[in-house]
Amino acid sequence: MILRYSRPEMVDIWSAATKFRIWYEIEAHACDAMADLGVIPRENADAVWKAKDVEFDVARIDEIEAVTKHDVIAFLTHLAEHIGSDEARFVHQGMTSSDVLDTCFNVQLTRAADILIADVEALLAALKRRAIEHKETIRIGRSHGIHAEPTTMGLTFARFYAEMDRNLARLRTARDEIATGAISGAVGTFANIDPAIEEHVCEKLGLKPEPISTQVIPRDRHAAFFACLGVVGSSIENIATEIRHMQRTEVLEAEEFFSAGQKGSSAMPHKRNPVLTENLTGLARLCRMAVVPAMENVALWHERDISHSSVERNIGPDTTVTLDFALSRLTGVIDKLVIYPDNMLANMNKFRGLVMSQRVLLALTQAGVSREDAYKLVQRNAMKVWEEGKDFKTELLADEDVLKSLSAEEIEEKFDLGYHTKHVDTIFKRVFGD
Repeated sequence: MILRYSRPEMVDIWSAATKFRIWYEIEAHACDAMADLGVIPRENADAVWKAKDVEFDVARIDEIEAVTKHDVIAFLTHLAEHIGSDEARFVHQGMTSSDVLDTCFNVQLTRAADILIADVEALLAALKRRAIEHKETIRIGRSHGIHAEPTTMGLTFARFYAEMDRNLARLRTARDEIATGAISGAVGTFANIDPAIEEHVCEKLGLKPEPISTQVIPRDRHAAFFACLGVVGSSIENIATEIRHMQRTEVLEAEEFFSAGQKGSSAMPHKRNPVLTENLTGLARLCRMAVVPAMENVALWHERDISHSSVERNIGPDTTVTLDFALSRLTGVIDKLVIYPDNMLANMNKFRGLVMSQRVLLALTQAGVSREDAYKLVQRNAMKVWEEGKDFKTELLADEDVLKSLSAEEIEEKFDLGYHTKHVDTIFKRVFGD
């Protein structure tokens, strides 16, 4: 996590100050619940709330931890310095460190998910706007990087919208699944703490009680969460790769907005490079980098070990901060993407009607020619376009074998671009609704 690829709101979730504030709220709400049950005196629970406006001293906590070698104990010691050791003697009663650490981590992931969900919603709005804008803008579809058949730029944006809409659903599911807390004590049996305390704390923090924890919240939840972030990252790369291809000099069907004063190269003043989408490709790799470690965190020894801890201290902030930045950057790219319809049309016509070969093939079979023979007829004319620079329609109109089955008018009709866009409205309704 570096500032270059970070946005303040997401970074703040992972700050030490935010973490200690959440730890404090967990402990304070737990004390309230204990007092309600008569486990501890009400005045001691109320005393904990004296620190509700305290800005915890991170340096002081670090100083204590240097001696205790235990972060939660260091925090509790610092809390006692604010509210008094006698008032604080019931804080953390019946709890274990993981109750605080795991519940806090899930609060942070839930808050991060809320930001990511808003990010995807903003991206969807940009994709929808550009899809509608270029609904009928003809461009050539490609398979294997080779011209295939006509499509539209609007359909390109629409398929990215549909993909990101699926990611929005995945993120909401991931958020729901990660929004659990555990205040269940050592090995999760509630031996020293009432389950009602867990229910109270979770309610106050916007979580659900973990149905069954050990000394930790089960890590399959976290594996699913980070796998979801990895999928979103892959979708970002999918869009970025298409834009990078469209910006190639030989293609130039679209390009990233190039602002006044922007420089593309230190050596070549003419350059306008797809730097933002190249950057997004790299950031997507970082997002996916968290997936395998999160999967490997699922298998812990018995009721707990801390092999997952160092992993999560890294991938929690790094992945959410990186993905937040990437989604915001991609939204900006889509919003300002410069589209070149004339270049799209010129590229499609570069091979002089060749992209209509399937229509001719189908027409020949419908006219009674076997598929094998029809394929040979079409391909021999198509190869003249590839190898000799001929015009496909001209060659078909001069081929006596083709003319035995198709009239000149029927051949001409097969080169109508409108044929390929006749179901665009249907597809748009499927993607965007009525």
